[in-house]
Amino acid sequence: MTEPSIPMTFRAFRRHPAILVVAVTFLALLFSAGLRSAPGVMMLPLQLHFGWDLAAISFSAALGILLYGLVGPFAAALMMSVGIKRTMLAGLALMAVSTFISQWMSAPWHYVLTWGVLSGIGSGAVASVLGAAVVNRWFATRQGLVMGLLSASTATGALVFLPFLAWLTEGGAWKPVALAVSLGCAALIPAVAFLVPERPEDRGLRRFGEAPDTAPAPPMKQAATPWLAVEALVRAVRQPVFWLLSGTFFVCGLTTNGLVGTHMIAFCGDHGIAPVAAAGLLSLMGLFDLIGTTASGWLTDRYDPRRLLMVYYGLRGLSLIALPFIDFGQVSLTIFAVFYGLDWIATVPPTVKLANQSFGERDAPIVFGWILVAHQIGAAVAAFGAGVIREQTGTYAPAFVLAGIFGVIAALVFVAGFARPGEAARTGEMKPA
Repeated sequence: MTEPSIPMTFRAFRRHPAILVVAVTFLALLFSAGLRSAPGVMMLPLQLHFGWDLAAISFSAALGILLYGLVGPFAAALMMSVGIKRTMLAGLALMAVSTFISQWMSAPWHYVLTWGVLSGIGSGAVASVLGAAVVNRWFATRQGLVMGLLSASTATGALVFLPFLAWLTEGGAWKPVALAVSLGCAALIPAVAFLVPERPEDRGLRRFGEAPDTAPAPPMKQAATPWLAVEALVRAVRQPVFWLLSGTFFVCGLTTNGLVGTHMIAFCGDHGIAPVAAAGLLSLMGLFDLIGTTASGWLTDRYDPRRLLMVYYGLRGLSLIALPFIDFGQVSLTIFAVFYGLDWIATVPPTVKLANQSFGERDAPIVFGWILVAHQIGAAVAAFGAGVIREQTGTYAPAFVLAGIFGVIAALVFVAGFARPGEAARTGEMKPA
């Protein structure tokens, strides 16, 4: 079969099966992130129903967030060995089962096992590293734009579902949340099974935007196994850029789903704002994140990703420092939600691009998985630490100010990078490994 050249037009994209793969992947990431945000609305109902203290409940949320990231590099390696589709199916099934059986929990360790351990592993298989793997396998061009869209789905899922989930907790109920999340994950299983090809070659096509005469990728020197994740890490830690991206992505997790995603509803509750109204603010963030992160992907295809990261972290840090000092009125909170939503995870597309430039397209999804581990460690620290700070001081203000300071520091790290001599520092270009 003669393969036609694929022009860079929306019409060509619409005909290419990559659009269906992106659509299903978008939904899978949406529900995976929605699951990880559910503990934020279950926190108060669980405390009222079981009498568990806030620190114990926060520990389960923190563990789930940590595993969500820690599983990522192994999931990326698994995608190379058993396939993207099978890895997605396994992750969705584990999420559906673990949240469903949580309806019968009666002790804190049950909550830790179902919503912390099992759902953390399942959601980690359907996380941002999945988006990176899909983009590299299905797209030769427009990678930043598509990665921005898929990255936006994680924050959108984490935030847009919150008003609905908060509504389900009316009267202190928590079981409807578990059931809704379980059914949503289960519904995606047949969609992935029947609509997602493993690779473009299965449909007799090349990656979107790839020229017909492009040489195929060289074969791997060894069989792909989950242990490839460890081997890729060993190669990555020798490069300073790995520590730069991991350190700043730690701050990204600290300032987003770990702090704001987990504790913003409770923080608003301290100021007399009802959970449904507070969840609406997070939902607004999610909607604007869809715009901001997709736009960040478009910008990443055109501008130096390090300069973009400098701006994103700086603005995010300053906004968090300012938040505890606003009046928590409707206008000021709406302005904060719109601004913060635009910057929520706009950091992902430029971080993925730097990983691709530094580690090559074969290793990059796995290395990005390890970078995502740092993101989730930061999120876990904030999810647990903010709860402890609230218990000890009676206010969330120190937690938000401290997270904002870390954001400013992350921005300054990239400023310092531009001050170093050398072509890479001037242009932002990094040589592949």
